[in-house]
Amino acid sequence: MQMRERTPLGTAEHAPSGGLASTGTAHPWRDAWWRLMDMRIGIVPLPVHIVLALALIATAVTGKLSAELSPIIALLAVCSFTCMEIGQRIPIFRSIGGPVILVTFLPSYLVFTHALPPSVVTPIVSFWKAGNFLYLFIPAIIVGSILSMDRKVLIGGFLRIFVPLVIGSLLAGAVGTAVGTLLGMGVFHTIFFVVIPVMSGGLGEGVIPLTLGYSEVLHQPAGELLAQALPAVMLGNVTAIVFSGVLNAIGKRYPSLTGNGQLMRSGDDELPEATKSAMPVDATDIAAAGMIAVCLYFVGMLAQNTLGLPGPVMMLVLAVAAKVFFVFSPRLEQGAGVVYKFFATAVTYPLLFAIGVVITPWQKIIDSFNVPTLVTIVATVATLMVTAFFVGRRMDMHPIDAAIVVGTHSGLGGTGDVAILTAANRMRLMPFAQIATRIGGAITITLSLIVLAKIV
Repeated sequence: MQMRERTPLGTAEHAPSGGLASTGTAHPWRDAWWRLMDMRIGIVPLPVHIVLALALIATAVTGKLSAELSPIIALLAVCSFTCMEIGQRIPIFRSIGGPVILVTFLPSYLVFTHALPPSVVTPIVSFWKAGNFLYLFIPAIIVGSILSMDRKVLIGGFLRIFVPLVIGSLLAGAVGTAVGTLLGMGVFHTIFFVVIPVMSGGLGEGVIPLTLGYSEVLHQPAGELLAQALPAVMLGNVTAIVFSGVLNAIGKRYPSLTGNGQLMRSGDDELPEATKSAMPVDATDIAAAGMIAVCLYFVGMLAQNTLGLPGPVMMLVLAVAAKVFFVFSPRLEQGAGVVYKFFATAVTYPLLFAIGVVITPWQKIIDSFNVPTLVTIVATVATLMVTAFFVGRRMDMHPIDAAIVVGTHSGLGGTGDVAILTAANRMRLMPFAQIATRIGGAITITLSLIVLAKIV
């Protein structure tokens, strides 16, 4: 449980004016209750968490839990932050991304074993399919983090991240192919059904279009090809989560290796403190920044529908252009930073829990755990991130942050980016992660289909 630090109550300085505490009168029962209220399960005050949990259990038992927004917020918050707290209290496991792993994969297991009853699972699935909440979360994180960054750092980071991404991908492909071949999987299967899927950019915009392309070239059913490639994608995501958690722990021990969410060694990813204090931000600025994120998302989706460009990539390009060319005022950029911090703090874990329930099939995870595939994937992801670590260091990047960004290239698209960056406590790197995932994945898919068409 988390407990927010407070100045001792009962002092005239911090007591409400006109209240009993202003007279110096002690209120031990009230003060004890307030201390209890300041204890948190995730972000939820402990007494509120207990009441919500009991109310949700009663509602689920009666089968009256609906897919409306308020019940789903309560359900996902209670379940996800409970899992997060458990993961944070397991030694060693918590240092390798344990909270994220537990929040994402425990619900998948509970759904598989039917430990989560249909009265709980069905509303979550209905809400996910109807609302597609991920596509509110991603714009808020991307736009908010971009607009609150320093322009010089943003431009330098975007240009430089391609170098460790390209070099890391090439070496990871070579090492992964060599390991898989030595373990008896064959060159063709290792490259096209293990190594390439790991770096394809996720599910919807990665391995699914990849296997559809395979189907056209190989004249085989796309579903069967997808079943072969999917375990590698999922296990690659888990591996990247673990490695990112390890890198986060290394960064805490060796601070010189990390920028704690800042990619470049020079510059500041946030507005200067003097500027912040001179520009107070109110609720209208924050709401306006939220609408900016929604607007850029819509324009990105329009580009996807009309021009065939990936929507998230177009949204990313527009946000970067807006930042570079001073489109939005400093107040709106500050508001965007608040939007980013809110979603990163309050929404990430509930979103991951929903992902575990709806789109993380436990059986596929189990199927991927054979020794040759596991070793090949670990070798591929490790090479990708180690290469980015050293190349990034030579290019004046913080090596741990560069490795984590490039590691998202082996994740499950947007959901993988969220899980990997959360495990590393570096959600501010989301714009760079989207480059590694979306653009890196698109290039990987295009080149692999070209090569496949040439050799078949």
